[in-house]
Amino acid sequence: MHTVGIVCEYNPFHNGHLYQLQETRRLLGSDTVTACVMSGDFVQRGEAAVFDKFARAEAACRCGADLVVELPLPWCLSSAEGFAFGSVSLLSALGCDTLSFGSESADTAALCSLAGFLSGEEAREHIRALMDADETLSFARARQTAAAEELGDAAALLASPNDILAVEYLKAIAKTGARMEPLAIRRAGAAHDSKTEGEYPSAMCLRELLRGGENISAYIPEPAMAIFSREMQAGHSPDKLLLETALLSRLYRLAPEEFDDLPDAGGGAGRRLYRALWQCGSVDEIVKEASNKRYTAARMRRMLYGAALGLCAEDTKTAPPYARVLASSERGRNHLASLRGKTSLPVINKSGEIKRAGLKAQKVFKLGADAHELYSLVCPAAERDVPGEDWRKSTVIV
Repeated sequence: MHTVGIVCEYNPFHNGHLYQLQETRRLLGSDTVTACVMSGDFVQRGEAAVFDKFARAEAACRCGADLVVELPLPWCLSSAEGFAFGSVSLLSALGCDTLSFGSESADTAALCSLAGFLSGEEAREHIRALMDADETLSFARARQTAAAEELGDAAALLASPNDILAVEYLKAIAKTGARMEPLAIRRAGAAHDSKTEGEYPSAMCLRELLRGGENISAYIPEPAMAIFSREMQAGHSPDKLLLETALLSRLYRLAPEEFDDLPDAGGGAGRRLYRALWQCGSVDEIVKEASNKRYTAARMRRMLYGAALGLCAEDTKTAPPYARVLASSERGRNHLASLRGKTSLPVINKSGEIKRAGLKAQKVFKLGADAHELYSLVCPAAERDVPGEDWRKSTVIV
């Protein structure tokens, strides 16, 4: 029997995600245990998720996942490399022997070649040299140029978002020494972040439809749609204007040096973001002003959210210090029971258990709990939860 890991955001869970779960089980066996590491209330692109982490985790388990474990906030708002490192570390500790991931190419050999090359010091030095020689050159372009000079046509995969993440997953497997075999599942439907509809529209397309008040039930598995409908009716989806006001009110209180200590703030990026904060009136304008060819908008948006949510560069220097289970099926709970005595990583099913997981774990958990509090406050719910929900919440049993 296999235990397969999937790195995800499920923002929201849709038919393409269901296809990956089903195809993974078809290839590995119907008794495969599926463990998902999922971003929490704030996601890697630098924004709030359309539904909170508990609802999205429950939706995934209702649609066939066995475990959904939260990727703690510092790794959610990290670069692709940090996001992959945190996720793979958790999946390895949870006993996964396979990593299933979506890929535009599904060319595992080429992806492994790219990961091997880009993990080396020679590649890192080459990329730095290219960027030093041309100050307008982005890291992504320099990386692809260096890879093309070494590997030829395989470098073209670095232009595809899911293949880029796949390379980072493979690098993380090597870095952590995880005993996981890669399983590339060809991505079905629209490209990542595409605005094109169809049988399998992208999550970005679905988010745009949701914000426009459109019905997305044709693209969402029925068990997941029931949960998302419940959340929408209760007003449990963040309001963009309320969120922006909350973020700015926090950002205006920060000192310049706090921006220097953010993840990915090197090379003057933190101070550049701070200056943009005081020159612009909205989050989008701040990000646009702070970004250029060297400092991408995605990087600046992650940093801005990280600043507002209290992150610092030190937070992601090590692997996540615990695995918090957001939702689980019976098969998932049986798998966790089989891990007792085999993993040193604290597995958290009830929030109170974090008190026995050490000071680092408690600090990281508090960052996520505070972020969940902010998320709840910017949802226009008719009845607001009592503060501190994240400290009381237990695993959703499916």
